[in-house]
Amino acid sequence: MSHKALDYESINENVKRTQYAVRGELYLRASELQKEGKKIIFTNVGNPHALGQKPLTFPRQVVALCQAPFLLEDPNVGLMFPADAIARAKHYLSLIPGGLGAYSDSRGIPAIRKEVAEFIGRRDGYPSDPELIYLTDGASKGVMQILNTIIRGEGDGILVPVPQYPLYSAAIALLGGSLVPYYLEETANWGLDVNDLHQSVAQARSKGINVRAMVIINPGNPTGQCLSEANLREILNFCFRENLVLLGDEVYQQNVYQDERPFISSRKVLLDMGPPISKELQLISFHTVSKGYWGECGQRGGYFEMTNIPPKTVDEIYKVASISLSPNVPAQIFMGLMVNPPKPGDISYDQFIRESKGILESLRRRARIMTDGFNSCRNVICNFTEGAMYSFPQIRLPPRAIEAAKKLGKVPDVYYCLKLLEATGISTVPGSGFGQKEGVFHLRTTILPAEEDMPGIMESFKKFNDAFMEEYEDHRGYSRM
Repeated sequence: MSHKALDYESINENVKRTQYAVRGELYLRASELQKEGKKIIFTNVGNPHALGQKPLTFPRQVVALCQAPFLLEDPNVGLMFPADAIARAKHYLSLIPGGLGAYSDSRGIPAIRKEVAEFIGRRDGYPSDPELIYLTDGASKGVMQILNTIIRGEGDGILVPVPQYPLYSAAIALLGGSLVPYYLEETANWGLDVNDLHQSVAQARSKGINVRAMVIINPGNPTGQCLSEANLREILNFCFRENLVLLGDEVYQQNVYQDERPFISSRKVLLDMGPPISKELQLISFHTVSKGYWGECGQRGGYFEMTNIPPKTVDEIYKVASISLSPNVPAQIFMGLMVNPPKPGDISYDQFIRESKGILESLRRRARIMTDGFNSCRNVICNFTEGAMYSFPQIRLPPRAIEAAKKLGKVPDVYYCLKLLEATGISTVPGSGFGQKEGVFHLRTTILPAEEDMPGIMESFKKFNDAFMEEYEDHRGYSRM
């Protein structure tokens, strides 16, 4: 009997080979335990509000008024909402015939794209063209859109940092392309060596893979490092020489917890370099409302900006964007508010600054608490989280633990993370879900649990880890870098 189209045996093979560890086996087991009544701390995904981060007041006020415009007609509206929130809501509603329930332009509301362009111009010191900015349902949708434009088949390769955010491995697999890994060096604080890039490209080409683009995640996910200007210049020169499109995932640009390497965009460094590279290298940059001190993951707002992309290609990207009709309209308002927040002198300015600074300062402290906590544990080594929202400690697993995992058909760090989940309720992601060097094991956890809960969480982790190591150590050696 022939299989039906949606029988497992006959579905698209690319769907079957797509893996997404952040919502994988550990997350599913955590959800089961939660249903059974166990308290679970979901540190597996960068989802700030789910872990207690409070929404910023001003953007929620503006969007509330846009969602319920009849409130603006209430004579008491000025008692409930500040005048600057009322003014912004009226401004945004004037841009959207039909309000938030109507489709917008497939590229996003033109005036909000202009706000994004002005933000980029202020940030980089170079003007930006709103016609080359597309608003998207989170940065992930933009990444998918651009990879879909680049990947023509399995012969096309995308250079991706390892460890990497699994969006890239999953999207490349789903679109039928080939992931070409380049390894970040843990002992150099997850630094990038351009010689390794050359080696990765040469190896891929020797297998007949046409490397077409390179991904950078800055600040890094899951590794938390911030790229220096010199490093970015090296990367841009490499892409120029190798004729690669650079995909700059810059969604954590507000999340920086040290002062030595502030965030600098790939676009700014590129334009600073001048011709010919500044006029020729193709660059796509991504940003979102989901991270930073906004943390509005559920709103699904993002954008991408195209630099040096030919007009005919831009038209094709527009055509594909049009298939989805419109990005999420309330999220577009959030994006407008993120790139154009209250200014000095506005009624809401002081509260906005107080809230946003409070979140970032707390994240900086939490990054330190978590790094120090991991480094106090037996057989655990952790680089400081310079940016983004994650710690990525290396777990030096004893051989007996590796053997026990293999007997159960588990990857060793999956085994460790499952044991951690069962014992403590802490839901993490095994390092194998992000890629790592052979024989080296990690886990990823967010630094997002509430600051007052962090010492207790780290104490719980330390107690589990030390008991685990005591159980499995036989002093024959360990997995190591």
